[in-house]
This record gives sequence, C-alpha cells and structure tokens, in this order.
Amino acid sequence: MNDPAAGPNRFLRGDFTAVREEVTAFDLPVTGTIPAELNGRYLRNGPNPIAVDDARYHLFLGDGMVHGVRLRDGRAEWYRNRWVRQSAVNRMLGEPPRKATVYGGVEVAANTHVIGHAGRTLALVEGGTLPYELGHDLSTLSTCDFEGTLPGGFTAHPKLERATGELHAVAYMSGLPYVTYHVVGPEGRVTRSENISVPSGAMMHDFALTQNHVLVYDLPVTFNGEAALRGALIPYEWNDAHQARIGVMPRAGTAADVRWVDVDPVWIFHTLNAYDDGERVVLDVVTHPRMMSNATGSIEGHGTPALDRYTLDPAAGKATVQRLDDRPQEFPRINDRLISLPYRYGYTAATTDLMESFAGTLELEQLPDDAFSNRLIKHDLHRGTQEIRTFGRAATLAEPVFVPAAAGGAEDDGYLLVFVHDPERSATDLVILAAQDVTAAPVATVHLPARVPLGFHGSWLPDFG
Repeated sequence: MNDPAAGPNRFLRGDFTAVREEVTAFDLPVTGTIPAELNGRYLRNGPNPIAVDDARYHLFLGDGMVHGVRLRDGRAEWYRNRWVRQSAVNRMLGEPPRKATVYGGVEVAANTHVIGHAGRTLALVEGGTLPYELGHDLSTLSTCDFEGTLPGGFTAHPKLERATGELHAVAYMSGLPYVTYHVVGPEGRVTRSENISVPSGAMMHDFALTQNHVLVYDLPVTFNGEAALRGALIPYEWNDAHQARIGVMPRAGTAADVRWVDVDPVWIFHTLNAYDDGERVVLDVVTHPRMMSNATGSIEGHGTPALDRYTLDPAAGKATVQRLDDRPQEFPRINDRLISLPYRYGYTAATTDLMESFAGTLELEQLPDDAFSNRLIKHDLHRGTQEIRTFGRAATLAEPVFVPAAAGGAEDDGYLLVFVHDPERSATDLVILAAQDVTAAPVATVHLPARVPLGFHGSWLPDFG
C-alpha cells in the first residue's frame, strides 16, 4: 500500500490523510451529557483510499469509508469505521467478493453519502453506481436495486419527504443525454422513473424538490467524450458554450412538461432547500462561480462559494437572484422534516480562502481556495442574519447534521451533530450542539479513538421501536 501522507497530492495529506485501519471501540468517553432522546446512529461517508497513485488521485474517487457512532440512553456505545466493500476494496483487502450487481459496467466508489430508507442503510454515490446496503454494524451486505425496481444507477443526494415517506432522486450516468427522476416508496421499491432530456450530458450532483415541482440543474459542467477516450478520471469540464439553466417539472407531470429557466453561468454542488411561493419557486443553494475548468476534475481555484436564493418564474422563464450570505461556505443542511416546504433556518460549514487563518498551519500553495475551516454558520433566513460557531484554531469540520429533539417541536428545537478534528489528540470528536444556540458550549462531546478524515455527507438514523 502507498503511504497517503507522503505524496504531493493535497487530498492525501493533512486532515484528508486516509486512515489505515478499521476500528471498533465501545463505551466512548464523553464530556458533557448526551441528550437521552438521541437514540440511534450518526453515520458519515467519505473517501478513504486504500492504495492510490498520488499524481492521479482525485478526492471524488477514493474508496468509500463509513464512520459511525452509536448513541443510546445517554451513552456513546460504539464507534466503527468500515470500508464499503466494492470489488476493488475486496481485492485490496484480500477478501472474497460480496454479492453485487454492477449497472452498465459502472462501479464508482460509494463514498459520498449514507442514508437510511425502508429499514436499509445505504452508502451512495452519483454517476450510475447502485447503492450499497450496509448492516447495522456497517458491514457491507450487497448492492441495492430496491428489489429489482431501479432501472439504472442512483444519486448521492436523494430527498426524503417526511409526510409521504417517499424518497425522491435525480440520477445521471456519464455520456447519457438524459437524467432520471426516481421516486422510491416508503416500502423501498421504485414507484416512478421519468427520463428528462439533457442533451449536453451535464453533471448533476444535486437537485431540489418542492411540494409541486422537481428542479434539475443543467449547468456548464458537461461530459467530454474526448477526455473519456483519453482515460480522464472524471471526463467532465466547464463548457462556456453551454447555457446554464434550471428545469422546473411539475411533480404530477412528465418530462414534456419541464419548463427551462436560463440563469447566469454558475455551478451548484448542494441544495439548502426549495419551496413553492404561489406560481413561483424559491430555491436556496450554494453557488460556485466556476468548476472543473479542464477535464482533470479540478475542484480548486474557481472562486468563492456563497449562499444564493433563486426565485424562479417558470411561466415567464425568468429568474432573479439574491445573495443571502457572501461568506465562503458549503455543505448546507436544514431540519429535514422541512424538505420541500417553507423554512427559516439553515446550517452550513464555513470554508476559507488562501488568506484565512489556515495559512498559518499549511503552506499557501497547499490550500485550495475552498478549504474546510473551523467555523459553522446558522442562518436565520427570515431575519437575514447569521450566527457563527468557531472551534479551535487548527480544528476542521464539515457538514453539520440537524437532529430534532422531539417530534412536532420548533424548527430549530434540536441538535447539530458534527465531526470536528481535534489536533491536540490527532483524533476526532463528535460534537453535539444545541441548534437554538450554536455559540454556546457543546451539549456533549464524544471523544473518538481515531481520526475521521475530512469527507462528505452523513445522516442521523434514529432507532424505532
């Protein structure tokens, strides 16, 4: 195995450095008091390459590893980290292959998100790969095609509508001139699939959902067939000739009913939320001025990400844009019970540019301009204000996940769970904050026995029964 700390690739060193072992630990030490209502598992997925070529490694392609903390009755019962056992991982670990179906020959590392649906725990990625089902202990069981009802790959960013129990998704596959809108019923079977024409083959990392509409992002990062033939790891690049647009499809309609709204060139990785406002649609997203300027999958040097609001008028084909917060930030989350509904609060991880405080701990040329930072932002979108929670100077954190304190409570009556790297221990803490006052001392801090490398997305999977 290569030593991921030794090479020049910035995504193989520092707080990105891959961990080398799978760890199981019980009865974790805790500072503070874990709320008794937090009974379940906090899981987070991210890239953790077993062995790579430093020069060609890309953060989006590292082998998936899921990290989990089990909370119950005020205790932190266990921590586990496990590689998602795809074929390449099985080979590297010298393990026999597990049951898996590969759709269209595509098996991108399932390293981006982990969710629960219909009693399953699923590790997800975009681009055509099927979900991988995990056991309660994070062992890999098999690929999941929702009992044979999924006609293709899936996505890393499905949206669960709490009122119906339906899981909505928009999936794409490299080189295909369409994306597919899927609805997975509460019993775990696909009940609807609708192909939407996107002739450019645009990358579509996320989408948005309202009570009446599905929103798809046809943006200027498009498939490059020549780059694919050359063996590019990620054959997509910024396309100045491509008109950026957002498609608005009635949920009760078909692809023929999509209305396209042109917008200025921009890139969107992640949606905060969207909702209907009469005949208009309000869409809150983190925007990047540009992305992937060449077919190497570069995600650096493309300007500062910020939080923007698009108000779309599908009938008129027009959009207005409002800057909600110009601080660099990413990984937006809300109280998930308000997905597709009007809402007030959002939570993001602040990022930093080359002139921010991390210049004191790394060489300037080592830092991407949208690096992770030590700050968390709570947005009050009614008042247009923000609260900033700052952790230790050399700490780093990513996505905060909201967990309600009780069913039917106020929108921000709950907790934010976030992995925070503690440089003094060279390990990671699971920090639990009161969402109504993110600047207060943590409600509890669970001290993990290992480091969780900087990664992507996660979920709180509560116990039932």
